[in-house]
Amino acid sequence: HTVPAALWKNARGKDQLWFEDALGSSHPVILYLHGNAGTRGGDHRVELYKVLSSLGYHVVTFDYRGWGDSVGSPSERGMTYDALHVFDWIKARSGDNPVYIWGHSLGTGVATNLVRRLCERETPPDALILESPFTNIREEARSHPFSIYRYFPGFDWFFLDPITTSGIKFANDENVNYISCSLLILHAEDDPVVPFHLGKKLYNIAVTSRSFRDYKVQFVPFHTDLGYRHKYIYRSPELPRILR
Repeated sequence: HTVPAALWKNARGKDQLWFEDALGSSHPVILYLHGNAGTRGGDHRVELYKVLSSLGYHVVTFDYRGWGDSVGSPSERGMTYDALHVFDWIKARSGDNPVYIWGHSLGTGVATNLVRRLCERETPPDALILESPFTNIREEARSHPFSIYRYFPGFDWFFLDPITTSGIKFANDENVNYISCSLLILHAEDDPVVPFHLGKKLYNIAVTSRSFRDYKVQFVPFHTDLGYRHKYIYRSPELPRILR
């Protein structure tokens, strides 16, 4: 849990209870769902937390089961359950403050799974942000073999048909048809891991979906010349304006 920059000074030396209570302060909260490689403490992730904190957001993140210091074996269902549990934990402590869900790369699959379930139970987040998303894991693998799931613990031997038969779908393209909240998609044109055209394709599916008819759907591309690739969109000086 990273608190808004305005609370940094007061946060020094405080215990877990203080940080939990701080979620009830008058600041929005972002639940961040990270990608496949590494942990919640990856360098580019920490840099994003700093940016979001400077903009006045609480950032709550965690490692899925089987990642980092979290026990258990990874699975799509288990990762989605973990995210749902953390979302409910946040909502129980954040009062009426807005709660946004931000997924990056593989985390976009967890994010749309989560938000679909939240919408089905009529407790949607205030917005969904997808950074470097794909349409579904099979299409991503076909476009760029082994790129997104090669670090997925225990799944190195899967490829295309074995992926889907093993229950790994991360079907963002299906989930967006069941999501009813504002949607923001961020994608760099020079992304070498999740091809840019998959993020654009997902946007085209979402923007024509009836589920979004009452909500804003926005796609923000980042030109190749900027060099943001797969994980450096946080460097954009335009990000504060985009998130307003």
